Amino acid sequence: MSALDGLLVALGAAAGAPLRYLVNLVLRERFGTTPVVGTLAVNVIGSLVLGALAGAAVTGAPLALLGTGFCGALTTFSTLALELWDALEDDRPVHAAVALLLSLVLGIGAAALGWWLAA
Repeated sequence: MSALDGLLVALGAAAGAPLRYLVNLVLRERFGTTPVVGTLAVNVIGSLVLGALAGAAVTGAPLALLGTGFCGALTTFSTLALELWDALEDDRPVHAAVALLLSLVLGIGAAALGWWLAA
């Protein structure tokens, strides 16, 4: 990894992180959703983009910018894990199971769709 790649990762992350925040904010304020819906949305979007990058065999600088930087900051496994833990702590195991199942199915499905569209 070169210094340029590091800069591209930082630039991509500078776009991905605020977008994650804005998606969560808009979904909560305009549609009254829970934070779990926002996490699911950004993770599915990121999976779609990463699938498309993989399907198009993107490498080098574009992958550093879009894949590692943008998608890395947009998506969030740690927030999903915390939300699942909170649901279990609050005695909402069905909520946790549904959120986990949706995250897996929609995330893998979005990645596959992105791959298919780009290949």
